[in-house]
Amino acid sequence: MKRKAQAVWNGSIKEGNGHLTTGSTVLNQTQYSFNSRFAEGIGTNPEELLAAAHAGCFTMKLSLDLTEAGYEVTELKTAATITLDAGKITKSVLELEAAIPDIDDTTFQQIAKNAEATCPVSGAFNFEIVLHAQLIN
Repeated sequence: MKRKAQAVWNGSIKEGNGHLTTGSTVLNQTQYSFNSRFAEGIGTNPEELLAAAHAGCFTMKLSLDLTEAGYEVTELKTAATITLDAGKITKSVLELEAAIPDIDDTTFQQIAKNAEATCPVSGAFNFEIVLHAQLIN
């Protein structure tokens, strides 16, 4: 499987701007700029996209692992925060709230940690990954 996206940038780093388009067109000329990356400007940025990718990948992998272990998932809600520090991405923090009937916390934590370690996006990262997982049954 291969997925594709395109970035277009016009102008200097601070005054310029660009847009991103994905093969699926979910992002279709979605704007990004210096301000959307380093301030609170309108548009997206690479770190936000990495956070979305990590949250989505981990949550799907956890659903797979829980299902294969015989558990029925009611809801998994994951927030991911990517840290950019001194021009380098240094960390991804996953905050998970899970509603899963009939699972004990020890088993849940083991399955969640395995999903974090084995989701493809985690495997692509070369920085610290932190997982905080909480059952909310």
